[in-house]
Amino acid sequence: MNSFGRLFRVSIFGESHGESVGIVIDGCPAGLPLSAEDLLPDLERRKGGKQKGTTPRQEADYPFFKSGVFNGHTTGAPIMIFFENNNTRSADYDKQRSFPRPGHADMVAHQKYGGFEDYRGGGHFSARLTTGLVAAGAIAKKILSPMLFSAEVTEIGGDADLERGLQKAIEAKDSVGGLVECRVKNVPVGLGEPFFDSVESQLAHIVFAIPAVKGIEFGSGFAAARMYGSQHNDAIENMDGKTRTNHAGGVVGGISNGNELVFRIAIKPTASTPKPQNSLNWETGEMEDFSVKGRHDLCVALRAPVILEAATAIALADLLLVSRTLVPVK
Repeated sequence: MNSFGRLFRVSIFGESHGESVGIVIDGCPAGLPLSAEDLLPDLERRKGGKQKGTTPRQEADYPFFKSGVFNGHTTGAPIMIFFENNNTRSADYDKQRSFPRPGHADMVAHQKYGGFEDYRGGGHFSARLTTGLVAAGAIAKKILSPMLFSAEVTEIGGDADLERGLQKAIEAKDSVGGLVECRVKNVPVGLGEPFFDSVESQLAHIVFAIPAVKGIEFGSGFAAARMYGSQHNDAIENMDGKTRTNHAGGVVGGISNGNELVFRIAIKPTASTPKPQNSLNWETGEMEDFSVKGRHDLCVALRAPVILEAATAIALADLLLVSRTLVPVK
């Protein structure tokens, strides 16, 4: 439901315009040096308003540790991190309540929860909850050192020139999607299990929990369908498993092979587009013209890289801890 992982397990809570959002992290080893300052660089990267095309909503996003950290180190108990919501404008959502927004969870949430859902700012469905994921990811990165994580936007609106792709959307007075690529260096051999708990399976599971993600591909991805096997196969160069090419993206048989982990995600256009739309007014039962008000990202992909890094680190930290329980007897 709201949790992910077996040994490194995270549980998110909160709503976009509620009192707070946050995360509980269970299974973090004791003795890990940890302070709020360790999380701030990644939390800063996640914030809106830092670049053109992102939401003007600004929150401090300071992490308040409520448990699991003592004298600057993790204790082995669950870590609870709390983020305050202070910059909300819920009236924007009251005014447009009669229109369940196309592309949002408004309609399905209303049907699933019988009208009791918190609809302000998307409620529990909001990308605001990725704040906790980024915090957990920063902790996971510390566990995974010396693995190095980097993610970047490679396309906006189908254009590799990011500024041009964004400007097209601005001129069209519409929102736009994008592609984000993630790379992880120094991944050890042996993470992941065949079939259901493969590296790809676990990464896809948590990555699709990031709002607006609609696709994922590893290595050559969908391009592999247009290649011959002799082209796609990665020749092994030494006993460490180093390969000449990396069409597999660092994963073979569901298990990491020691090469760089490489994968990409597709992010849809932000559903809250400023462009007028025609859709259902559930109070009148008629199709009517309306426009979405409020503060929204023009291109949510711009804020996705650090969130993708965090989700990747969480999944790999869990796989690493699981792998340590499966060390063969010698």
